[in-house]
Amino acid sequence: MSISEMPGCLKPIALVIMEKISSEEDVMPNGYNGKILHVDLTKGELAVEEPLEAFYRKYLGGSAMGMYYILREMPKGADPLGPENVLTLMTGVTTGAAISGQSRINANAKSPISGGIGDSQSGGFFPAELKFAGFDGIVIKGKSPTPVYLAIIDGKAELRDAAHLMGKKTGEVDDILHREVDPKAEILQHGPAAEKGVLFSSLVSMSNRHNGRTGLGLVMASKNLKAVVARGAKKPGLADPKGLAALNKMGPKILPDNPDMPGLAAEGTATVVLFQNTIGSLPTRNYNEGQFESCEDISGARMVETILKERDTCYACVVRCKRVVDVKWGAYRAEPRYGGPEYETLGTFGSYCGIANIEAIAHANQVCNEHGVDTIACGATIAFAMECFEKGIINKEQTGGLELKFGDPDGMIKALDAIVNCEGPLGEVLSKGSERAAKIWGNGADECLITVKGAEAPAHMPQAKRSLGLIYAVNPFGADHQSSEHDPYYEEGVADLNLNRLKMIGLGDPQPGYSLTPEKVRFAYLTEVFYSMLDSLELCQFVFGPAWTLYGPAETAEMVRAVTGWDITIDELMAVGERRLNLFRTFNAREGLDRKDDKLPKKFFKQLQGAGPTAGIALTHEEIESALDEYYKLAGWTKNGIPTQPTMERLDIAWAL
Repeated sequence: MSISEMPGCLKPIALVIMEKISSEEDVMPNGYNGKILHVDLTKGELAVEEPLEAFYRKYLGGSAMGMYYILREMPKGADPLGPENVLTLMTGVTTGAAISGQSRINANAKSPISGGIGDSQSGGFFPAELKFAGFDGIVIKGKSPTPVYLAIIDGKAELRDAAHLMGKKTGEVDDILHREVDPKAEILQHGPAAEKGVLFSSLVSMSNRHNGRTGLGLVMASKNLKAVVARGAKKPGLADPKGLAALNKMGPKILPDNPDMPGLAAEGTATVVLFQNTIGSLPTRNYNEGQFESCEDISGARMVETILKERDTCYACVVRCKRVVDVKWGAYRAEPRYGGPEYETLGTFGSYCGIANIEAIAHANQVCNEHGVDTIACGATIAFAMECFEKGIINKEQTGGLELKFGDPDGMIKALDAIVNCEGPLGEVLSKGSERAAKIWGNGADECLITVKGAEAPAHMPQAKRSLGLIYAVNPFGADHQSSEHDPYYEEGVADLNLNRLKMIGLGDPQPGYSLTPEKVRFAYLTEVFYSMLDSLELCQFVFGPAWTLYGPAETAEMVRAVTGWDITIDELMAVGERRLNLFRTFNAREGLDRKDDKLPKKFFKQLQGAGPTAGIALTHEEIESALDEYYKLAGWTKNGIPTQPTMERLDIAWAL
């Protein structure tokens, strides 16, 4: 690896060669710039690292590559909000190529929510623009003495004063930086909520795309780094342009024949609201019920009929699943620049809170985007507080006089405003997330929690999707719905398209619905490895996946070959997915997390109320503990959930132990 000084930068820092991957002169593959930018905010210094091709093929990019730097450069026990925490932003091998689903970026750091690894992926145009600006990723450490932003323009980078950006909403910051840097620049920033200390703050681009869930906006804010701005014109090289073009042209042709893709294109992720309700997996009134009686009022079809203005997309993607809404009337307004609510937001601010007002949900989505907070954590935290209030666990003294009840959109919006501004007794407590709020309130508030490793559960119920419940438990950064494939795609009656694709990764025996059999555990593990690989390649899970998506496993490998020229197989790609998961678990073990933290909340083991196929259903501790044992065996971990030496050696990452 070599370090080269960048024109227009501050003095470069001295970097240590951390892993000798090849002793020979190397030629960079297509798809990469071959440059990682290192930023020391404490010293105000920048430097460029030029890794060898073997390094890229081993980690591919994304969070696998981010973990390499975090484990090397962050000391054990680092304060998540201290200068020793390392924040990485990594693209992948195909980022910026002219094909759907490739413009993604992963952010990683130690999470202030769990104390373990923080991980989050987002799309839009920033990821491709960072690649065009000349870099594959950024490694950020230290803390600037004053607010700054990082400008990366055509291969040159510098830190600039950001005092004038502080306290402003995301849209305002975008406007200022477009005038100041370039009208076509792409911007990744933290919002004003992070500056006020909201725990579940996100990184935001385009004023509506989030790296959310694990508090990484708060991490960036703690470093006095307001934003990263990218603009460039260097498109990545391609080994087989004709092959990639053929694969890209295939997408629009096969999209109409895929049973799931047309709905995603027409209604966005909101298309699954009614299906989720049908199978009893639409969390209602803080996960107490699996069906919402007013689900049609918050459905994708209702959005199209009422507030949808247009569809949006990410760089070069034909699916166009993003929603743009416009609400100019009534008590709740929403501007197009802040996008529109996706399924998770319709769930957390809708059914979780017992609210059927789609305009109120759209307004809540905008407030979260303006201030830079995660909609899942925020909406779920409000629903938690509603249940606590209705059960008498808290009263008006804790809510600042607010009647916080299910079904009240005005109360929900007032609670949201209090949270993003950290105002009043309610906002000061709920801005810390529901798990910390439960500890502050006591009085049985923990019985109302839906958190795993501090992260509030998304809008998919483990009582209906049992293998997903297992993933909620074992996932290194808490309950997450995008870390494995969901149960209905491996249950009896599944479409041939899905089953044939799953066979490519070693599956093929669909299981009974609402079950957690040993084969379902295999399904959970193998699809988690596949999704982990996608988060290293930086590919969208709605376009590339093991089952229902636009492209399947075969096309994933074909696309990587067309971009890089590597003679790569799906098995080699899956090994990178394993590598990423084991680096995550190794980091967590180093920070004191193990099997004791792979646990689900008490609420999941209580019978669901209401109607539908999951009414009266509860998970059992026996089935989850048995599934954990089986999962750990498949992963090659100890009974305590720690990667073993042989497993790490097989994956060529024993250096991380």
